[in-house]
Amino acid sequence: MKEIFSPLNPEYQKRIAMVVEYDGSAFNGWQIQKNTDRTVQHVVTKAVSKIANHPVKLHCAGRTDTGVHGSRQIIHFDTKSSRNDYGWMSGTNTHLPTTVRIQAAKETNLYFHARFSAQERRYRYVVYNHPVAPGILRHHMTWFRYPLDAKLMNEAAQQLLGKHDFSTFRAADCQAHSPLKTISAISVKQYGKIMVLDIQADGFLYHMVRNIMGVLLEIGQKRKPVSWVSELIELKSRHKGGVTAEANGLYFVDAIYDDEFELPVTPPGPNFLNVLIEE
Repeated sequence: MKEIFSPLNPEYQKRIAMVVEYDGSAFNGWQIQKNTDRTVQHVVTKAVSKIANHPVKLHCAGRTDTGVHGSRQIIHFDTKSSRNDYGWMSGTNTHLPTTVRIQAAKETNLYFHARFSAQERRYRYVVYNHPVAPGILRHHMTWFRYPLDAKLMNEAAQQLLGKHDFSTFRAADCQAHSPLKTISAISVKQYGKIMVLDIQADGFLYHMVRNIMGVLLEIGQKRKPVSWVSELIELKSRHKGGVTAEANGLYFVDAIYDDEFELPVTPPGPNFLNVLIEE
């Protein structure tokens, strides 16, 4: 196999993968923007560059919008600097705001790419279903006051399994080359006042999960039949697809890679999402 070098400098020999956790309510999304430095990519790039002692370019598994959170975002960068795994993790964290944390870091091989090596990605959408809004965690769940039927929502969601043209669930300004995506797993479950949509696919369109949740909320209220999902898939029209659910209930949960890359493993134990919906 031909050895791959960094696009930044042919002398760079190391590729570092990191697991990033962040509270998206404090940022204008993941991606660096010209008119603001309040993006996750900006603050992590700045922090990593200080530890590397040179500018770095970050690549992530999946970009998130304003208000969307990340519980296990995967990133990578190339460097000529030598640090152990703990040094990359702890050093970077000292330069990050408290709403962003590197949970793990590890040197991986030069063939790994956080975005292009990902086989699938997982998202979770969390709804607080109760007549009264929550007093805590209000930026980490979407409040929905009207009663919802989780069983109907889950039944409707199963129609999304497989490969489809998801144009109905695609934001108007989505820049993806194709609306064809394959959903391998999807479920809606209720845990007391908390309702959770889990979805895994080979890729996602802009606002796809939020638009899917918007449709499922209509069905959960019994304002639309379960069959509405199949009808919307066939229509291939965003104008027919209902409202876009709020951003604050959405989490980028993880990306799935081949075991050969030996990515960093986060410490065992429950994280925020697991505690929130513990069965």
